[in-house]
Amino acid sequence: MLGFCRGRRKFLLASLTLLFVPAITWIYLFTGNFDNGKTVSLSPLDAQPHSPRYLAPSQRESLEVRVREVEEENRLLRKQLSLAQGRGPSHRHGNRSKTYSMEEGTGDSESLRAGIVAGNSSECGQLPAVEKCETIHVAIVCAGYNASRDVVTLVKSVLFHRRNPLHFHLIADTIAKQILATLFQTWMVPAVRVDFYDADELKSEVSWIPNKHYSGIYGLMKLVLTKTLPASLERVIVLDTDITFATDIAELWAVFHKFKGQQVLGLVENQSDWYLGNLWKNHRPWPALGRGYNTGVILLLLDKLRKMKWEQMWRLTAERELMSMLSTSLADQDIFNAVIKQNPFLVHQLPCFWNVQLSDHTRSEQCYRDVSDLKVIHWNSPKKLRVKNKHVEFFRNLYLTFLEYDGNLLRRELFGCPSEADVNSENLQKQLSELDEDDLCYEFRRERFTVHRTHLYFLHYEYKPAGDDTDVTLVAQLSMDRLQMLEAICKHWEGPISLALYLSDAEAQQFLRYAQGSEVLLNRRNVGYHIVYKEGQFYPVNLLRNVAMKHVSTPYMFLSDIDFLPMYGLYESLRKAVVQLDMKITKKALIIPAFETLRYRLSFPKSKAELLSMLDMGTLFTFRYHVWTKGHGPTNFAKWRTATTPYRVEWEADFEPYVVVRRDCPEYDRRFVGFGWNKVAHIMELDAQEYEFTVLPNAYMIHMPHAPSFDITKFRSNKQYRVCLKTLKEEFQQDMSRRYGFTALKYLTAENNS
Repeated sequence: MLGFCRGRRKFLLASLTLLFVPAITWIYLFTGNFDNGKTVSLSPLDAQPHSPRYLAPSQRESLEVRVREVEEENRLLRKQLSLAQGRGPSHRHGNRSKTYSMEEGTGDSESLRAGIVAGNSSECGQLPAVEKCETIHVAIVCAGYNASRDVVTLVKSVLFHRRNPLHFHLIADTIAKQILATLFQTWMVPAVRVDFYDADELKSEVSWIPNKHYSGIYGLMKLVLTKTLPASLERVIVLDTDITFATDIAELWAVFHKFKGQQVLGLVENQSDWYLGNLWKNHRPWPALGRGYNTGVILLLLDKLRKMKWEQMWRLTAERELMSMLSTSLADQDIFNAVIKQNPFLVHQLPCFWNVQLSDHTRSEQCYRDVSDLKVIHWNSPKKLRVKNKHVEFFRNLYLTFLEYDGNLLRRELFGCPSEADVNSENLQKQLSELDEDDLCYEFRRERFTVHRTHLYFLHYEYKPAGDDTDVTLVAQLSMDRLQMLEAICKHWEGPISLALYLSDAEAQQFLRYAQGSEVLLNRRNVGYHIVYKEGQFYPVNLLRNVAMKHVSTPYMFLSDIDFLPMYGLYESLRKAVVQLDMKITKKALIIPAFETLRYRLSFPKSKAELLSMLDMGTLFTFRYHVWTKGHGPTNFAKWRTATTPYRVEWEADFEPYVVVRRDCPEYDRRFVGFGWNKVAHIMELDAQEYEFTVLPNAYMIHMPHAPSFDITKFRSNKQYRVCLKTLKEEFQQDMSRRYGFTALKYLTAENNS
């Protein structure tokens, strides 16, 4: 609406100008003022005391010709305005089913100024509108754990403003592909397609170019996009990962319509003095046209670039310049600028608000006068959010808004635009449609099918497999209220850890700051942190366990809980046990006896003898002996006290020990959420698959005290919660009977007798 009103004001002003300027001109020339009843010329000559009263015939004829020229120009301008007026109603009434104006919500005076600076002053009027359902193509090069996090924030800012279908082309290494493929698959955003291209396969294309930039070899891969992206793709917007959008990306896509002649690259001028070569003594940058151009945001006309033999063009330029420069300092940007220096006709200069560069000592403040002028913010300094800028606090807050924004809210439908068939989405809708919404346990059943957005390996992860195939990963899940346990667990367990964290977007950033500020966690690279984003009213405990289990790299897993501390040395002890008990060729579940303390400060026992002493003194207890003896009773703690060799125990109803199993063990059943029966059902399944339960005589773990969880509070206070849990248990047992037949009858009998 604002854009339309602004357009009306422009139209009225232009119309009045066209009406009055010619009239005033003729009055001045032929009517004039009167002096003693005679007409007096308003020519500047009258200001001279000795000038004649009237113009000479030749002067009058010259002015009349000029007036006729102005009249003709005004006539043509009227015609253009009448055409624009004829199109006006379509914008006024929205016509939103087909197109929308690119001028909506933009700073018009700044756009015009920037357009003149960019050499586009000959083009009048609005940018051509982008069709509502036209797909916008975006290419991003991404490699590693940190860049994958940055891409998510960039994508959030694009999705927040977008009104068009999007097709992301991600040139990613193995790590980024695993992370982002899972993220987009579980995000399930309508009208968004993602294709991946193997960045590792492209290394040979650019590895011959020495590069000093911190982006490394991946910082050169934008040079080979014409070769990498599909031959059918004609145009694409290329973005760095440290970009934040403050407007609809369709506005940038519309700029392609302004390209003329041989223009194939849309770029914003570099806003630092780098290419001027005056930053320090003997500073010698790569050749560039004037200040050069920044490649954080690029519009590429791929079809024309291919016809121009872009591959050959940039390679020859790079080879020639490297003979004297020896290496690039700013990766692909140096080579792009060297090509443009030789071929300036290739570039269409974009207004600088399309790439406001927030590195130190830039002229970025000249790109905007008001918040509404901002389009794209580029954190192109290695300092990122710590960069020096007069308005950095505003930019930082804008970035943090998207960083912590709930990504689930971006699952918006683009009404009127057909979406490609998504098998996962269709299956999900089918499963949900089969549920009875009048069922009192509907919310419990629905949670089983909820797809939670998942960001794997949120932090850097390194794991080197042990050569003897005995390695064990500790598996656990947690929420924000158990974050304080991480450091203690890392001190007790030196082996690999796989953790699923149930967090909101804002909590994920709090966790990131916590982890980056912890010396203990920073020094541990063999911990995989997998963020499962919050959605729904229940804590999806078994989904979290499954996510953590799925991304275990070792042959064996220790299935634990976050509020337990394993004994010191348990990691090495278990690696020996899996060999001694032939776990590689037998189905065994090694039980780690569980104890608990009510003391928040505990002198942790360093041996079994010390633990037994604390048990006798009442400092420690067998786990849940006073509230849920069935859960760990079958471990037979009396036998464990004196045992020196592993011993076998039988499954009993409600048994839920903590076990070490092979990586190929069955998953946890997702129907159990929150509190109750989540581990019990899993141990029952292990027994049904004929796992042998073996207690380790010299191993133990201790539960540390904490406030009751929200889910156990709901279980205790909500009768319907308990009723639904009982219903789910019965359905699970029926499913077991169907899957395992006669073997599963004992579970029904045991439940009835318990």
